[in-house]
Amino acid sequence: MEQAQPTGGADWNLRARGETETQQLDRNLAALFQELRVVQTGVQLLTGFLLTLPFQSRFDTVSTPMRGLYLAVVSSSIAATVFLVAPVAAHRILFRRHRLATVVRNAHTFALIGLALLGFALTGVAVLIFVTVAGAVAATVVGCCSALLFLGVWLVLPWRERRRSDLP
Repeated sequence: MEQAQPTGGADWNLRARGETETQQLDRNLAALFQELRVVQTGVQLLTGFLLTLPFQSRFDTVSTPMRGLYLAVVSSSIAATVFLVAPVAAHRILFRRHRLATVVRNAHTFALIGLALLGFALTGVAVLIFVTVAGAVAATVVGCCSALLFLGVWLVLPWRERRRSDLP
């Protein structure tokens, strides 16, 4: 059974893995960059798709409220792109400056913010598509279901597991 690692687990890492704090930071950064590779391509494609929508002929038929939602969604997608790529830029700028702990800490925060923005953008895209194809009622249902799905899978379940693993 996997043993829970308490917060500030430098001692645990040294005992269980034989890792120094620097080795742990290296491993954490490598894991984070691998996770970001998964979402960076998707969010960049989503942003590119969203940026083309106003140039489509049917965009003129989009209602004012849906245009507002579109602007919120495209802004969220652009911001998600910025936050999910930011760890790479920070790493490049701080490379060989012995600031690994800062890079890992900030990259973690940027990734969480980027994922939240991505969840909002994807929920908004679902609403935009469903309002166009199936109407406002279907869009409302899908928007609520999407938001609940993202919150449940990306937030509630991991936090519940984290809280459970922190118990003695």
